[in-house]
Amino acid sequence: MRLPFSSTAVVSALLTGFAAHGQIADYPSDKVAGIPVNYTEALVGTYTLPDPLVLANGKPVRDVKTWNEKRRPEILRLFEENEYGRMPGRPAGMSFDVFDKGTPALDGKAIRRQVTVFFSKDKNGPKMDLLLYLPAGAQKPVPVLLNIWFTANSLSVDDPGIKPGEIWNAREKKRVPAAGGRAFGRLLVAKFLAEGIGVATVYYGDIDPDFLGGVPFGVRQLYLKPGQTEPAPDEWGAISAWAWGLSRALDYLETDKGVDAKKVAVTGVSRLGKTVIWAGAHDPRFGMVIASCGGEGGAALSRRNYGETIAHLVEPTRYPYQFAANYAKYANHVDQLPVDAHMLVALMAPRPVLLQTGNTDKWSDPKGEFLAAVAAGPVYRLFGKEDLGTDQVPRAGQPILHAIGYLMHEGGHGMVPSDWDVYLQFMKMHFQP
Repeated sequence: MRLPFSSTAVVSALLTGFAAHGQIADYPSDKVAGIPVNYTEALVGTYTLPDPLVLANGKPVRDVKTWNEKRRPEILRLFEENEYGRMPGRPAGMSFDVFDKGTPALDGKAIRRQVTVFFSKDKNGPKMDLLLYLPAGAQKPVPVLLNIWFTANSLSVDDPGIKPGEIWNAREKKRVPAAGGRAFGRLLVAKFLAEGIGVATVYYGDIDPDFLGGVPFGVRQLYLKPGQTEPAPDEWGAISAWAWGLSRALDYLETDKGVDAKKVAVTGVSRLGKTVIWAGAHDPRFGMVIASCGGEGGAALSRRNYGETIAHLVEPTRYPYQFAANYAKYANHVDQLPVDAHMLVALMAPRPVLLQTGNTDKWSDPKGEFLAAVAAGPVYRLFGKEDLGTDQVPRAGQPILHAIGYLMHEGGHGMVPSDWDVYLQFMKMHFQP
């Protein structure tokens, strides 16, 4: 996982990307936070992956019914208890305020909607702003690409009509006006709109903050039991909270008559790449996942000793708050983790999933993501879907686009313009055949 982003790490999406504009360093050091890092393939070691098609009682899974009714719930529970943490369901007190009901925008190419999602009856409590663009003149509900992003909506799209947002100042643990900052670039949505696809975005900090000690300031504090100051060891970390927030965004999209809610693809990068694949795995309503550079704790195999490891993630000064506290038990015992990333990918079956990475992003282990996609193949084949069709890592710039997709660009962490062209191709391929 990357260090927190800064203004020197310029990022743009839907047109330009991390690797195109000052990508974040790929950690060439042999130690991070005092923990050794391996970048030598010969030193990866040997490992055995848990079989996604064998039940906990040792019996094989030979049909879709057994997968859906027995094995999938088993795997989901294991991820909840040991990695991401259990999350609550839809809150009874949630409500939507559609304060921008459909304004022409983006030079007439779009109809803009803005919605505040209140996570509880208390309108002063945690809430999330959702920004949605639909193609102008659409005659029927359209697919939507739902993006979760590192900055406020008002800094995500070049549109003066967006409600001014706030972002977190992690050092002072408070929200501040987002005006003036453009550290993460703009979401240029016109290309998707031209192909009949809507684009929506939310700021992850509206759901839960991204820093140590953030529980009292985000949605997780709403669910603390009497006497609790932190979630229980098997309860949600920040990644589960952000994924939960994406499901609440989908709750709204299901009510919007301009949206085909069965064709919502969710996308995010880096720690938000981890978030979106967990969101898609946990909530089968998402029609597709496009996960960018999730790496360790996302789509890269944990049992491969390469780049970032569980030990790096849960080191006390780094990112333990993003996971269930139980995850730390496997920092030095990854072989005892009852799941691995291939099982996370498999939880998407039979829905399409695209793993995107960069060939120089060694910290995130692009080969580990490819091997996870390969190992998820048997579950997709169980559904009669096409797997990757190869166990050889493709060259950079040569995407594999089946029900499972893999895309590795020439470059580092994040997205480049050609990646977004492939995202669009993948969505059209599966949502507009």
